[in-house]
Amino acid sequence: MRILDLDQVNKLILKKQHLTQNAKIDDILQITDDLCGLHSTELTTSYLSLFARTNNFIKNDLENELYLIKNLARIRGMRRTIFIETKNFIPIVYAATSNIISKSFEKFMEFHKITLKEYQDISQNILKLLKEKELSASEIRKEMNSKSNIPAIIQVMCNYGLLIRGKPIKDWKDRRNKYVAFGDYFPNLNLTKFDENEAIQLLVENYIKTYGPVSENDISWWTGLTKTKIRNALSAIDSKLIKVKITNIKQQFLMFEEDIDQIDNLPNSQKQTLNILPRLDPYPMGYKNRERYIGAKNYNLIFDRSGNITSTIFLDGIAVGVWDLEDKPEPILKIFLFRSIKEEYIDELYLKAQNIGEFFFDKVVQIEECEKMIPLTERNAGGFMTPLKNS
Repeated sequence: MRILDLDQVNKLILKKQHLTQNAKIDDILQITDDLCGLHSTELTTSYLSLFARTNNFIKNDLENELYLIKNLARIRGMRRTIFIETKNFIPIVYAATSNIISKSFEKFMEFHKITLKEYQDISQNILKLLKEKELSASEIRKEMNSKSNIPAIIQVMCNYGLLIRGKPIKDWKDRRNKYVAFGDYFPNLNLTKFDENEAIQLLVENYIKTYGPVSENDISWWTGLTKTKIRNALSAIDSKLIKVKITNIKQQFLMFEEDIDQIDNLPNSQKQTLNILPRLDPYPMGYKNRERYIGAKNYNLIFDRSGNITSTIFLDGIAVGVWDLEDKPEPILKIFLFRSIKEEYIDELYLKAQNIGEFFFDKVVQIEECEKMIPLTERNAGGFMTPLKNS
C-alpha cells in the first residue's frame, strides 16, 4: 500500500480545489461543480469561497448566474445543508439526498404542528400565488392571510423541489430571500433524471475526485448518507480506486489511481500557498477526519462544539490562524495566528486581508492583529461567526 506524504497530499487537494495560484480560474460554474457545490447556509460564504479561488471575481458574476442566467441555485443537499449547485448537478444532489431530507422534514413538520393536509392545501395556494413572480416569506404570509406557519411550509416546499430560494431581499449579505416556483425558475429541469443509487454513485465519485484521498468516514459524514449506501457506491467504482495511507495519520484512505500521477508530478516549489477562507468553506468542511490540517491542541480555536469551522487562515493546507470582520465604527479585519509563520507570509497575509476586506465592505479596511482568542468551544452557539469578538 502506498504511503503518501501529508504535505504532498495537501498540495494536491489545494490544486484540485482551485486554491493554489496556478489553479485559480474565473469559471465559477466549473469551480462549483469541482467542489460538488458551494456551502451556502450563509450566502456570503459562497461569495468569499469564490473570491479565494478566482483571479478576477466580482459579486455580479455570482448574482448573474444565480438570478439572471439561472445556471446556479441554492438547494438543500448533503447533510441537509444548503449548497449552491449548478443546474446540471442539482438532479444528482436531489436524488442522492432527498430521502434523508424527507425523513428529517417529516419530523420538522411534526415539531411545527403542520398536518399533511394543511401542508398540501397551503403549498398549492403558495404555488398559485407565486405564478411567474417572486415574493419573500413575509410577503407570502401577508398575501395568504393564514394562521399557519408559512415560513416552515416554505422551507418544506424548497426541500421537496417545489420552490427555489431567489434573490436576497436587500443585498448579498441579507440572510432573508425571496422565493420562486421551481418550475418557473427551471422549466426544463428533471429532478427525477437519476434514481437514488445512480445519483449517490455520481455524487461519491465527484466528491473523491476533488477531496481525495478520503476515508469511508469522510464520505459518509460529508454526504450525510449511511455507510451501507456509501459502500454500495464505492463497490461500483472500485476498479478506479486505490487504497493509500498518509504519513502520521493512522487510518486508510481512498483515491483515484490517476491522482497518484498528479502527486508524483506536483511542482517542487519552495513557495507555500496562503489562503484566507470563510467560515464553512468547502475545503475544511470536506472531511470528518481533520487531523490532516489541524492538530488537537488548536482544534477548538477553529471548530465549535457542533463541528462548524470559523473563518480560517491556511498555509499549504494547514490551519495557522483565524480571521474576523467588524464594521463598527470603521471596517476592521482582525487576525489571530496560533502558529508562527515566516515574515514573507505575514506581508502576503496583510495584503490578502486588505483585498478580502475591501471586497466585503467595498472600502479600505484596517488590519488588526489579536494576541489571543477565546476557544470556540467555550463560546455560545453561533460564536464561530464572530471568532475574534472581544479579542
